[in-house]
This record gives sequence, C-alpha cells and structure tokens, in this order.
Amino acid sequence: MSGALLTVGALTLFTWGAFARAASCGSSASGFSQWLEDVKREAQASGLSQHTLNAALADVSYDNAVIGRDRGQRIFRQSFEKFSSRLVTPSRLSKGRALLARHAALLRQIEARYGVPASVLVAIWGLETGFGADNGRFKTVQALATLAYDCRRSEQFREELNDALTIVERGDMSPSQMRGDWAGEIGQTQFMPSSYLKYGVDFDGDGKRDLIRSTADALASTANFLKSKGWQTGAGWNEGEPNFAIFLEWNQARVYAKTIALMATKLDSAQ
Repeated sequence: MSGALLTVGALTLFTWGAFARAASCGSSASGFSQWLEDVKREAQASGLSQHTLNAALADVSYDNAVIGRDRGQRIFRQSFEKFSSRLVTPSRLSKGRALLARHAALLRQIEARYGVPASVLVAIWGLETGFGADNGRFKTVQALATLAYDCRRSEQFREELNDALTIVERGDMSPSQMRGDWAGEIGQTQFMPSSYLKYGVDFDGDGKRDLIRSTADALASTANFLKSKGWQTGAGWNEGEPNFAIFLEWNQARVYAKTIALMATKLDSAQ
C-alpha cells in the first residue's frame, strides 16, 4: 500500500488549505453529518465544483466498519515468520511466476524505464491484492471521510479526502469506480489518492491513469513510486541492502517490507 499518487501542477488545481483545517473531529457518528456539511462548504469555497460534491459526497455516511478496521490492526505485530508464511505461499508464488512469464514483455518495458525489477513489482502486486483479484470493496470516499472525521488521524485523512475529490474533479475516476481497501487505497497495488496524483502514470497509452483495470498502468505506477522514492537500479532489496529502505516508503511496517523482499527474492530465484 503506497504511502501516499500526475503532474505537480494538477495538485495546485484547488487551494485546499481551508479545507484541510475544516471542522472539528469526532469519535462517534453523531456529529458526522454536520461535519460533512462544513466540509462541502469549504471544498466549494476552495474551488471544487458543485457537480463533484454532489457526485462524491451526496450518499456518504459514517462507516463503523472502517473505524473497526482502523482500531484492529494487529497483523503487523506478528513475527516475520508468522506474517510472511501467511502471505508468501506456494500458490501465490506459483501464480506470481506464471504472471512473470505472461507479462514478461510489459515488465521488461517498465524495468527499462524505471529500473525496478519484474520480481519486485509482481511481489507487491501479489501481496497487495492477490494480483488484482481483490482490490477491496469499501467505498473510497466514504472510507476517507470517516477517517478524516475521526480524531485519531484526522489531518492525514483530510488530505487524502481532498486528493480523492481532486481525482473525481479531474474526471480520472467516478466515485462509484473508487472502491478499495478500508483506508482509502485504490487499485491493483493499493495507491492512496495522494500517491495516485503524484505517481500514477498512463503506461498503456489510452489517455487515462487507470490503476484499477489496467495492469500496465498499475505496475508502471508502482515502479514510478519506487523510483521516485530513491530506488537504486541493480542494488539489493533485502534488509540491510540499499533498496530495503524504499520498501519502507511503500509500507512503514518492517515486517511487511521484509515480506515484500522475501517474495521478490523467491520470484527472482525462480526465473
């Protein structure tokens, strides 16, 4: 799940400073409706169109399931051995090897441009969504609004909500298309909206950055993220090697970064 995703100019389309400071946070659903109305007014004052607000926020409600997931993140506290054994399975490795062969030409093109090996990209793809089989079913805008209202990390998720609305305003995705994991991650490798705006690329040349349906865009965007964070072409990625730190940019949990490294190494050794 990328830490933050086209051009920097696009990010200045709206002046989000006021929106980012909008409204007080809350710890229950009771104040959410009023908070959302304040958000809508400040977003419109910042330059967002009424059409986007109607499309993106009209049916948004406080999502208790999202709060439950946010409070229950114990998986990253597991030992590396236990955590990695659940994710780097024989079946997942077998599927990954098949996809390395199927997408060999595409992956070579991506590596030639960004310097990130195929095995690393396929490892992230497999660990995040089972190679695109399960991108998540949460409504992205609703999830982000819920987390932006919640007092735990309100400022962080207000910015992500701003970026999700910017994606809708630009026409990249409709709100109904924006479904993913509970924390607002989108697409086959789970980009946060901010990462989508910064690092998403149209690699298949169809004029859209489609990280949900386009495998080429999703994998190339992942490579662009890693390169932008400092990926060193040809350097190692296991713990203690130069590129391991870049996995921590992708996900700050060390146990997850080590699992990416393990799966990439196993996929690489099979080629």
